[in-house]
Amino acid sequence: MSGPWRVAVNATLHCLTGCAIGEVLGMVIGTSLGWSTWPTVILAVALAFLFGYSLTIRPVLRAGVGFRAAVGVTLAADTVSITVMEIVDNAIMVGIPGAMEAGIADWVFWASLAVAFAVAFVVTVPVNKWLIDRGKGHAVVHRYHHQEVH
Repeated sequence: MSGPWRVAVNATLHCLTGCAIGEVLGMVIGTSLGWSTWPTVILAVALAFLFGYSLTIRPVLRAGVGFRAAVGVTLAADTVSITVMEIVDNAIMVGIPGAMEAGIADWVFWASLAVAFAVAFVVTVPVNKWLIDRGKGHAVVHRYHHQEVH
């Protein structure tokens, strides 16, 4: 794998990392508090966006971009990717019988999350490739990832 596909896979792994942190945290909190499906999903999605955006904005800010511009770069880079990932993984979680009702100590909960993340990753890679090919999505932020202000 080379070129744009490698960049798309890396962008999707980056997205998956932030989404997984927020998603798992939201699902664990909602499930532990005994919340119903939709409040739990809303919390998980909100935290997925928060953590996903947070992982992107840090290197952009370290590269010396001002906060307002860094927010713009971050939104342009990650919004579509996170949105696709969240739609797919939450649809799978809601669609797997018993997944949302399972407690955090139940293997069904964790297996369902793992399946949801795997499918979301596979669906999101070509979306990110399409965006990158057009100079959008993660291509917008790529130049800032290893740049630091001296």
